[in-house]
Amino acid sequence: MHIILLGPPGVGKGTQGAFLAEGQGWERVVTGDLLRVACKQNTDLGRAAKHFMDIGDLVPDDVMIALVKDKLGTLPASRRVVLDGFPRTSAQASSLSLMLSDLNMSIDQVVVLQAEDSSLIKRISGRRSCPKCGAIYNIYLSPPTEDGVCDNDKMALQQRNDDQPMTVSNRLEVYRKQTVPLIDYYEVMGVPVHYIDGEQNIKDVQEAIMIALGLVE
Repeated sequence: MHIILLGPPGVGKGTQGAFLAEGQGWERVVTGDLLRVACKQNTDLGRAAKHFMDIGDLVPDDVMIALVKDKLGTLPASRRVVLDGFPRTSAQASSLSLMLSDLNMSIDQVVVLQAEDSSLIKRISGRRSCPKCGAIYNIYLSPPTEDGVCDNDKMALQQRNDDQPMTVSNRLEVYRKQTVPLIDYYEVMGVPVHYIDGEQNIKDVQEAIMIALGLVE
């Protein structure tokens, strides 16, 4: 099975994608991670992507396609894949179909996580991370013991540029305009699309996804 996780920023795709990959032994392809690694390594693709990431806009299709193609090219055709964060545009979806066909792969199902904007803005803009140990906090939902300081090593917590409230609002608008149409794209292709309430607690979302994909009764 090869699936795509769709949903707005902050809805929990990363958490649920990791759960599926670890629980089922699948390969999780996370475009956000691919982009951050490329930026950190200062590759040509990383430099091309950084400007767009900083303002919360979508990275150009040709950059994303190149990153994902490189990753998928390292996997055997029999490897089951969870795609998290890709595709995000119709052009990317079309290119993905061509890539998968070349690799004797296809998309079997699509999972769409949904949540209200107000919840998503709180989840994202409240995120803080430790630059030393990588611990993640949320000042609204799971704050550190001491305000602004990591519990583990007392380092000052940081907020990513693309987690600023105004940037988050822009990211949500971009999602509605450019990514939501993908749902119709896959439905027209006959790919099963499952809608999951992302406002539920993590375990309930996990269970709903498992049932939707036919992994449990």
